[in-house]
Amino acid sequence: MAKILCVLYDDPVDGYPQSYPRDDLPQMEHYPDGQRLPTPKDIGFRPGELLGSVSGELGLRQFLESQGHTLVVTSDKDGPDSTFERELPDSDVVISQPFWPAYLTADRIAKAPNLKLAITAGIGSDHVDLEAAAENGLTVAEVTYSNSISVSEHAVMQILALVRNYLPSYQWVLDQGWHIADCSQRAYDLEAMHCGVVAAGRIGLAVLRRLAPFDVHLHYTDRHRLPTEIEEELNLTYHPDVESLVQVCDVVSIHCPLHPETEHMFNDTLLGKMKRGAYLINTARGKICDREAIVRALESGQLAGYAGDVWFPQPAPKDHPWRTMPHHGMTPHTSGTTLSAQARYAAGTREILECWLEDRPIRDEYLIVDQGGLAGAGAHAYSTGNTTGGADEATKFGAT
Repeated sequence: MAKILCVLYDDPVDGYPQSYPRDDLPQMEHYPDGQRLPTPKDIGFRPGELLGSVSGELGLRQFLESQGHTLVVTSDKDGPDSTFERELPDSDVVISQPFWPAYLTADRIAKAPNLKLAITAGIGSDHVDLEAAAENGLTVAEVTYSNSISVSEHAVMQILALVRNYLPSYQWVLDQGWHIADCSQRAYDLEAMHCGVVAAGRIGLAVLRRLAPFDVHLHYTDRHRLPTEIEEELNLTYHPDVESLVQVCDVVSIHCPLHPETEHMFNDTLLGKMKRGAYLINTARGKICDREAIVRALESGQLAGYAGDVWFPQPAPKDHPWRTMPHHGMTPHTSGTTLSAQARYAAGTREILECWLEDRPIRDEYLIVDQGGLAGAGAHAYSTGNTTGGADEATKFGAT
């Protein structure tokens, strides 16, 4: 029998919800590119429920315990005395989410001789030391595409919030003010701006498609160039590297995976090549940006605004400078964990578990590391390496 260690975020402050704003979710059979949604034998939950928090348990408990497996669910994941650290050594499977990641460092992997499978309930497996995973024979899998559209919607929302100066204007309402000049002094139209995405995979391409109706000029860079018909359909300008893209764009949205080649890509040098007053949106991974360089660019006016929902580490320490830097529109890492997305990534997590427990192949598009190297989606998007360094700073989140 297997022991499954599942790390999820805390329940709502007021307790696990007893009701929800909506009664159901729209029905979907496949994603925009035709990939089929997760197909587990059953799901064990009602779509639209809060599944990503501790009490939601991704709907897995009855399924696993009915077969004699052990499921441990916790939100206590950081530090040597955490529940995660105590339960890890004899665990066979670790499930984690990008929004509240259990960082599987090389040291932690070494302490878990039984560990065979690491599942990301969502997309993005950079919280796992992929090099150590490969060297130790772990399989790493994620629920590809499960929340890609969710993230793309969030990115477009934050682009508009920055350009239109929405958040300060909303704050004047809360403060019972009517300060129109204060609201409009940093507000612009998105129309006719040059907007670019760094990486045009599922999320980046979805952002481009959603921005097209705003009559903007669209740009992208990616190590895998899009088909000619898509470039012509959206009137895209392709850039061979990120440097040439940022020099011409008013808005840049980051959508590449985090791996050693992209870690701290947006540093002082690259930010200095951007147009003065450009907007930068990052719903990919916080560590793609140099933390202090972002603060400096906002304070100097090189950037007019920075928004996103990804930080490093996660949860972000309470003194993280992005919480207090000027002209930002940051949110906790929520873009990919809407109730709609949770239904998909919970179902995908169960599908992966069913395959592993029954010794059936896991879908190739779900695989990141397998049989000692990058595989499936991982071979397309990642470079082998480790980006978990510094994750121990997350222990500061709960500190007073």
